Amino acid sequence: MTDNRLGAAVSPYLRQHAANPVDWREWGPEAFAEARERGVPVMVSVGYATCHWCHVMARESFSDPEVGALLRQGVVSVKVDREERPDVDASLMAAASAFTQQLGWPLTTFLTPDGHVFFAGTYFPPTPVGQVPSFRQILAAVLDAWTERRHEVDANASAIATAIRQGAEADATARSGAAGGGAEPRLPAVDSIRAVTGLLTQAEDTTYGGFGGAPKFPSAPLLEFLSDAAADGDDQAGALLDRSLHAIRSTELTDVDGGVFRYATKRDWSVPHYERMLYDNAGLLAVAGVDQARGIADFLRDTLRRPDGAFVAAQDSESTIDGQRVEGEWYRLPLDERGRLDPPPLDDQVLTGWNGLAIRGLAVAGARHADDEMIALARGAADALLATHVENGHVSVRSSTPRGMSSAPPTIEDVGLLAEGLLELALVTGEVSYAVTARGLVDDGLAGRFEVDPVLAAAGTATGEQPQTAMRSGTVALAAASAVLAALTGDATYRAAAARLVADRAVTGTEQPLGHADALGVALALQRPSREVVVVASDPTDPLRTTARDARRPGTVLALVTPDQAVAWTDAGFELFEGRDTLDPAGYVCHDRVCALPARTGDELRTQLA
Repeated sequence: MTDNRLGAAVSPYLRQHAANPVDWREWGPEAFAEARERGVPVMVSVGYATCHWCHVMARESFSDPEVGALLRQGVVSVKVDREERPDVDASLMAAASAFTQQLGWPLTTFLTPDGHVFFAGTYFPPTPVGQVPSFRQILAAVLDAWTERRHEVDANASAIATAIRQGAEADATARSGAAGGGAEPRLPAVDSIRAVTGLLTQAEDTTYGGFGGAPKFPSAPLLEFLSDAAADGDDQAGALLDRSLHAIRSTELTDVDGGVFRYATKRDWSVPHYERMLYDNAGLLAVAGVDQARGIADFLRDTLRRPDGAFVAAQDSESTIDGQRVEGEWYRLPLDERGRLDPPPLDDQVLTGWNGLAIRGLAVAGARHADDEMIALARGAADALLATHVENGHVSVRSSTPRGMSSAPPTIEDVGLLAEGLLELALVTGEVSYAVTARGLVDDGLAGRFEVDPVLAAAGTATGEQPQTAMRSGTVALAAASAVLAALTGDATYRAAAARLVADRAVTGTEQPLGHADALGVALALQRPSREVVVVASDPTDPLRTTARDARRPGTVLALVTPDQAVAWTDAGFELFEGRDTLDPAGYVCHDRVCALPARTGDELRTQLA
């Protein structure tokens, strides 16, 4: 009899597997205690709700009663949603890199009852395909090694765990330095950061646009670095950014409704992998031109937005047509024909960090393109998150669904990305309450107030946040928010903390920009003189506000407030706004909070900004 325990899970991905003839457990000490008692390994399968190949492996292997019986006899089977548990996914991915460089999902790992990985791979088919063995063959080989060569298994598992532990200790040292001082960080020189544009230009696909061959990803953090470099005066970066964005919006990677797919399987951006993730679209908002940004915002509003204003995680690649699950067919239909079919289902998780990324993207794009609806969407998401995922000023929930709140602990991704998003929203709306909450979240992040998973803690394999290629890092977001707070409050310790958080990542990024591009952008801002621009105007159409819209560049913080809002910011401890309520309208251009005489017209402000 099957003992599948996923039926009550909050995660939509886990619930997709609740009917499998597999004795699935959720991740936790209980599953490992069961393995220890039985003397068997733990198989941990990691995926997410809109993952096409996760669906395929589920249909081919985990829905097979014979496979379920083999798993029941030989292992304790654990399902993990990588969106719900990025800490677990990061640790297992780090271990899996010892076995394969083709990392992705589904991730298939085998662990000792002590939580140490001794074998890992990704998707395995039901029958051998070329050099790829079947899942049954993998399972048989793993169990044979477990019973016949346990000393090799234990030695391999121990070596991998040691390597992970050493990397995690180095990362923890950098984080503790950000919180408590320490040696002055070594940020890369501006010339070294600018040289990255040349590396990226060499990597550009000059035929089809973008970088590399197939599969080809939008890589929003890389594009945002190019945007930062272009704003800093690098014309080559600006041209490369324009070409890359054009390739994304003019090919099959962008759907007719404006939403962007996760990646293309072909070099020419054709044959997309049809799932649509909140983080890809939110990240692109921060750099997209007006039409592209409007299309992405429409997709977020019409498809991923919940009635309370928060955004769900993704839309699936597959839809059900004529009783069959098929990938991509719904998306290939014209818009006017889609309405006769059920759309692909949603991954209905609301993730704190991903919503923070969306709040930031919408606020940045809304301000840049003078689009009030984008800013309203950002405000709606922020208010929803503050009502449900933040308690007494602290992030209390990482993931929630209509079925309840997940027990997964919040991570630096949640704290950093939400703090940065709230700060950006505060600066464009003038609402200081968002900044006050963001300041508390930054303080939490710098203090390292994160719960470590008990299994990873006992195993010594908690990695902390790893560099990412697809979305902005929570660590980098925390650094960027810290730098903004330094400008707003006059507290230089925030700027020092920001430098310590990104220094090592940025140095690595000058040679390996993919995975570290977001850190490069923050490092560039920290290397530039601090400039603060405050526009005080009661009239939202005042020319000063319009002129200030073009002031964004690395090292510049731009705030738009009314006189009453300036008073509220001052009362909340943000010294930059002290005395800014006496003139309306007025624009203040400051360097390290030493300000020029107030500009009273758009032309005067434009001259000061130049």
